[in-house]
Amino acid sequence: MTIDKTVRLVAGLVVALSVLLMQLHSPAWGWVAIAVGLSLAQSAFTGTCPLSFALRRLGMRESNCAEQ
Repeated sequence: MTIDKTVRLVAGLVVALSVLLMQLHSPAWGWVAIAVGLSLAQSAFTGTCPLSFALRRLGMRESNCAEQ
C-alpha cells in the first residue's frame, strides 16, 4: 500500500469512528471529524500532511504514475 492510499484510508476510518462515537458517546467527538477534514483541506492547498511525513519516515513507499 502506498502513502497516498494509507492517508486516505486512515482519514476515512478516523472520520467514520468519530461519527460513530458521536452517536454512541458524546457529541464532542465531532471535533475529531472536523479536525481531520480541516487537515485534509489544508493538505490540498499546501501539499503537506503530517501523516504522510510519518509514513515516509517509517519507510512506506511513494506512489508513482503507473500505479494510479
